Amino acid sequence: MTKIALFTGGFFDTWEGSFDYYIGVDRGSLVLLEQNLPLDMAVGDFDSVSKEEFERIQQQAKTLYLAKPEKNDTDTEMALKIIFKQYPKAQVTIFGALGGRIDHEMSNLFLPSDPELYPLMKQITVRDAQNHIRFYPKGKHSIEKVTSMTYVSFMTNDNSPLTIKGAKYELTERTFFKKQIYASNEFINQPITIEVSSGYAIVIQSKDRS
Repeated sequence: MTKIALFTGGFFDTWEGSFDYYIGVDRGSLVLLEQNLPLDMAVGDFDSVSKEEFERIQQQAKTLYLAKPEKNDTDTEMALKIIFKQYPKAQVTIFGALGGRIDHEMSNLFLPSDPELYPLMKQITVRDAQNHIRFYPKGKHSIEKVTSMTYVSFMTNDNSPLTIKGAKYELTERTFFKKQIYASNEFINQPITIEVSSGYAIVIQSKDRS
């Protein structure tokens, strides 16, 4: 299994893990260089870097994909499509996708809404120091606790019914109530089972800022 770290241009507060490839999206390419990590690929229109910074990226990137600013995909969406075309089975962890521009953050939370990325959603993880986000398609899924996180929250992309079992606060036909996001739930020493009736679920494991 190919493991890929994708660094985007949002707020960057941490990264960890062992990866086979390191890929930068726009300004995220500079973050990789500043962390003394390899820049195996750089993707984007690079409208958020200076001329001098772009020249540095050009010089050090092993592969560069330069996009036009006028395009249908965000730079992150474009990078994911390039990655999965080259590495169809890759597991991609995205850093720097949260805490910056709210429109970019929302776009990253709803990445599987892109029809090309929908079938690959379970291969994508979004992370920062306080959050660990995964995506689950229609059906039943077992959710394991991320050791470093405290809380778990659930939402669906289309406001469809969701079942949550094995959590501190269960959501079943008997206890169902409608909310956009079911926040601040907790694990109780066992996996949580969710069932998504349509679309997909966004599962956010999180902790308070230390």
